[in-house]
Amino acid sequence: MAPNKSTEEPVAAPASSQEDETMEEDVALQEADAANPAIYNLGDSRIQLLPGGDEFNTSFEFQKEDHTLGNALRYIIMKNPEVDFCGYSIPHPSEALMNIRIQTFPPYTAQEALNKGFEDLIALCDVVADTFTTERNAFAANQESQMQT
Repeated sequence: MAPNKSTEEPVAAPASSQEDETMEEDVALQEADAANPAIYNLGDSRIQLLPGGDEFNTSFEFQKEDHTLGNALRYIIMKNPEVDFCGYSIPHPSEALMNIRIQTFPPYTAQEALNKGFEDLIALCDVVADTFTTERNAFAANQESQMQT
């Protein structure tokens, strides 16, 4: 049954232009209010600390990330002996969000584990890139020597 149009309530407009502007503002994490427990400065405006944890049991939300970073970062973080648990999820396939939860053994904090995970993942990618470049150059030199003979 279709709703009766005469009983539908119209959507209320913002009470003032100031309220309208406030709703449209996008605050970077570096400028976020420290009193807001859901948002902390983690050095990147695409990473938020989700509420409901403590310094040893924390969930982070990454904007514009997916399984590519999530699985690699989870694997690297779980290699850390100070980490008890690390898991990631994509809340919904149509949203570019990735959540990662890290639980550590005190006194090692979840944020320290995340930072070390980033550093270790970057180091691993550097090794892969260097190995690839070395092998590619060796292959190219081999191909060139075969062409000259």
